[in-house]
Amino acid sequence: MPARVITVAQQKGGAGKTTLVAHLAAHWAGQGRKIALIDIDPQESLTAWYKVRAKANGADEHIDLRWVSGWRAGSEVDRLKREFDLILIDSPPHAETGAKTAIRAADLVLVPLQLSPMDLWATKPTLQLIKAEKRDCLLVLNRVPHRGVLADEMRAAIAEERLPVAASTLGNRSVFAASLTKGKGVSETAARSTAGEEIAALAAEIDRRLAKG
Repeated sequence: MPARVITVAQQKGGAGKTTLVAHLAAHWAGQGRKIALIDIDPQESLTAWYKVRAKANGADEHIDLRWVSGWRAGSEVDRLKREFDLILIDSPPHAETGAKTAIRAADLVLVPLQLSPMDLWATKPTLQLIKAEKRDCLLVLNRVPHRGVLADEMRAAIAEERLPVAASTLGNRSVFAASLTKGKGVSETAARSTAGEEIAALAAEIDRRLAKG
């Protein structure tokens, strides 16, 4: 069966795109699935994480990474579909040709979103691009504070917009970053932590959504 393709897209920088890709990849690899990562972000943060992972742990039979120019993302996906179970694309933080190509190649587009008005406003061009390409999308609330009036207000604003939002959220937890510095995902370093459970819940939700598509 050809691989399912997930693109992580967000025009606003600092939303947690690469963090989301890396942790999901590590979780699914831990299930024995073959994961292809495609890094088309000029910052190459995902590539840097993968290099740390390879240096610390040696060759990884479950995760492979390719860095390509954005316009080549579609053809790279076509080459990888028969070899892997899932393909995750880390797209650039701007609505440019590369992001459009990555979105077009996807079965599902994940859009990480922090709970602030600026982040919600900045997300709209990405959502418009996804809509133009007629792709399924899912907003993932990231770095969510445990409680607070602003968080409640932002959840209400998102609900009013009728945006597709994942039921699973990711909290503002230092263990996410700490795992990445070791070239790992939180499912590998702290699977039974709250952060590990959040990633597991999100991955399961994504799997269910892909199964329906």
